[in-house]
Amino acid sequence: MRTLGLDVGTRTIGVAASDAMGWTAQGIETIKFPENQLNKALPRLEELIKEHEVSKIIVGLPKNMNNTIGPRGEACLSFAEKLKSTFDLEVEMWDERLSTMAAQRMLISADVSRKKRKQVIDKMAAVVILQGYLDSKQF
Repeated sequence: MRTLGLDVGTRTIGVAASDAMGWTAQGIETIKFPENQLNKALPRLEELIKEHEVSKIIVGLPKNMNNTIGPRGEACLSFAEKLKSTFDLEVEMWDERLSTMAAQRMLISADVSRKKRKQVIDKMAAVVILQGYLDSKQF
C-alpha cells in the first residue's frame, strides 16, 4: 500500500504518491478547483486513492514561522478531517513550512522555465512534503 502526499492550497492540491516500498515520492498531478471549494477535489482524490492503492494520506500543514497555525493551516486541518471521514484512511499532518520554496529551488536548479515551474510547483511541493515524511520513517 502506498502513501499519498497533498499540498493543499486555495485553488489547487498538489498530489504525490510513494512507491510501494515507501522510499520515494513521485509527483502525480495538480488538482484544480474553484477557490476555497476543496470538496470539489474529493472525487478526483477518490480516483487517485483507488488507482494507487493508498493506505495513508499525508497533508501538508502550513504553519507560521513562529510555529502558530493561521487560517490556511486551519483550513488544512479541517480538510484532513474531511478526508478521514470520507475515505476511512489514516491521515497525518506534516509541517510544510518552506516546502514550496524548496520545490522552487529544485526546479530553478534543474533549469525549468518560469512558465513550466508555475504548472508543476504544487505537485513538486507535494513531493517535498511526502518525501520529508517518508525520510522521517526510514530511521
